[in-house]
Amino acid sequence: MPLYRKKPVEIEAIEWTGKYPELRANYYPPWFNNGIGQGQLYPRSDGKLIIDTLEGTIEADIGDIIIQGVHKEVYPCKPDIFKITYEKI
Repeated sequence: MPLYRKKPVEIEAIEWTGKYPELRANYYPPWFNNGIGQGQLYPRSDGKLIIDTLEGTIEADIGDIIIQGVHKEVYPCKPDIFKITYEKI
């Protein structure tokens, strides 16, 4: 059976703190703030983040990593999966 390796790609990512808008100016990048302004991202008062993704609506928990992919799509990733999939450059 053939083996495949994931091609290296660069993404932008942040850890969801559940604190929005408190940290907005100092922590969240423009693409995140724009996602909220455009209705793609919905911070909830219970700390969850609702994300409209290409696959449907997904709920992110505090501590999840929020990724902006190569096509500017936004999606959550659990910290353990992020750690084994990505490395800081």
